[in-house]
Amino acid sequence: METSVEQTTPRLPGPTLTPSLTDTEDPHPSLSDWHDYEPNLEFDDTELSQAPDPGLIIALDDDALISGDFVTPTDDIQTNLEADNYEEQLRVASEMDEFSSMKSYEELKFIDFFGTDKQGQHIFAIFACRLPPKAELNNSAFIHYIIQKMEAFVQNDYVLVYFHQGLKDNSKPSVDFLWNSYKELDRSFKKNLKRLYVVHPTMFIRVIWNLCKPFISVKFKNKLFYVSSLEELRENLGLKSLKLPDNIYEFDERNASSRRSSGLTGAKNAQELNIAKTTQFGVTLKFINQNSPCLNYIPPVVRKCVDHLSVSGVIDTEGIFRRSGNYGRINSLKAAINAGENVDFKNEDTHVIAGLLKTFLRDLQEPLLTYALYDEIIKFLEWSKEERSRNVMQMLREKLPVENYELFKYIIEFLVKVMECKDLNKMTPSNLAIVFGPNLIWAHNQMSLEEVNPINAFIEFVLQNHRDIYMVDINPKETVD
Repeated sequence: METSVEQTTPRLPGPTLTPSLTDTEDPHPSLSDWHDYEPNLEFDDTELSQAPDPGLIIALDDDALISGDFVTPTDDIQTNLEADNYEEQLRVASEMDEFSSMKSYEELKFIDFFGTDKQGQHIFAIFACRLPPKAELNNSAFIHYIIQKMEAFVQNDYVLVYFHQGLKDNSKPSVDFLWNSYKELDRSFKKNLKRLYVVHPTMFIRVIWNLCKPFISVKFKNKLFYVSSLEELRENLGLKSLKLPDNIYEFDERNASSRRSSGLTGAKNAQELNIAKTTQFGVTLKFINQNSPCLNYIPPVVRKCVDHLSVSGVIDTEGIFRRSGNYGRINSLKAAINAGENVDFKNEDTHVIAGLLKTFLRDLQEPLLTYALYDEIIKFLEWSKEERSRNVMQMLREKLPVENYELFKYIIEFLVKVMECKDLNKMTPSNLAIVFGPNLIWAHNQMSLEEVNPINAFIEFVLQNHRDIYMVDINPKETVD
């Protein structure tokens, strides 16, 4: 009597998941509710759904397993490795392969630097449309390239922006690849990430996110924000312009046209033309010097912040400029100062005052080191060591307006005091340059990742050579009676 055996399809471990788009509760709504629908998954799931290739399955003889008599290949394996040095040769070959992969990643430019956001946090962007094909993806080299680009910045709070538009089918990473890459990242990458913006999210990204939520910490869930338009992104980041691939702009414009026709967007309020004379944030240094009591060209709010942060017990606070202060409190202080109120910093958190100082620099209508010096500063690393001191002194003394020169000197002198407490506050010259570089000089449009290194190197050089640079005081100083 024959017994019929019903074959069942093996299933993955875990609870049965039946997502429903209508029932899915999205905890991260966008301010502008427009979505693109993508028919394919955002990752390669073929390794989960396909059966193994029968040609790759090796049949072993039971008798051979019991006796231990395995078949010995008769042909010698051809190899170019020397017997006495094969490990070294394999290591060198592996390094050369990784170097080649990293060089190709550099050409793709799938990761970029956007400067700092409204809270002074560094912004990195990843473009899905520029990711390498998965067939050419070297797992080790790919994640090492990302680490190399971001490692110096993620020791501070940072923001990541992922542009999903343009992801190609042949570039969708596998689940295994994503998991292995995540494990390669150290704690700083995960802990110091403050916000993850997903721009132009598709419905499938939202569904997959909801499926993954049970396995992700609550802290990380709260860091995710969906953004459906570039206008919304600029507003969230506090950036006037973004340097992006053309296809992202084209896609956003198509979506914007649809939203306008649907009446989903409203007109922005006109900018106020009349600015209160007490304003110190968001105006020019010349405006502040003309309307506020500035001793030796130093804005009152800057002097007040520096005085507060210079006190023993405050200046040696660990990570004094690396941690972000409460954004709401910083904005409240800004509004009060711009309204001409006499604000008392006595009971304020150290990181709030440190953040207020960085915010003042970042909110200037023109960077403290001016747009005119940007092209010169990004060539700093091209100068010989003998030229650097002379060129920097000449640039600062002869090409900066007097109010910019004096304030920059004042900031540098304060940062040198911070640097002298580096054993306690961990603010080395390099760390201070990374934090303050993008707040002291930026491009008209947007600086690139390649331009950040010379900017940081320039600021670090000034910090380490401030005595030589400012040996001679070129401007007469007022004294307090």
